[in-house]
Amino acid sequence: MLQFYFLSIVLNSLAGYILVSKDENGGLEFKSGFTLKDETFRFIVGIATAITGLLKILSAVEGDVRVIGDLVPAIAGLLAGFILVFEHYRNRLSESEPEHSEKIDKFLIANKKIIGMIAITAAVLHFLFPKVLLL
Repeated sequence: MLQFYFLSIVLNSLAGYILVSKDENGGLEFKSGFTLKDETFRFIVGIATAITGLLKILSAVEGDVRVIGDLVPAIAGLLAGFILVFEHYRNRLSESEPEHSEKIDKFLIANKKIIGMIAITAAVLHFLFPKVLLL
């Protein structure tokens, strides 16, 4: 569906930019007052990106190969969305309750800038080359 194609490009690029941008500064500020540093905004973008990534795996643009046709943007969206949601819950936990997984924290959060660049690259390539296999 073209709607998921559009959402995938927009949300992958936004989630990738959030992951690549420095946490200390707010970055972009939107008319509604949200900044990239706002936890609620990051959480909503994370959920929307992960759901769109999942739906991209399940639905393909007409004439494209199912599942494999949009694999890279779908996986990039799932990873970027998961990181944003995981960061939200990790920040909500108090220091006395370390319930989050250390392996996830070490791998994904430590490499979030790389995953953000992958998400941005997948979004740009997905936009420029819509019929290429895996993009």
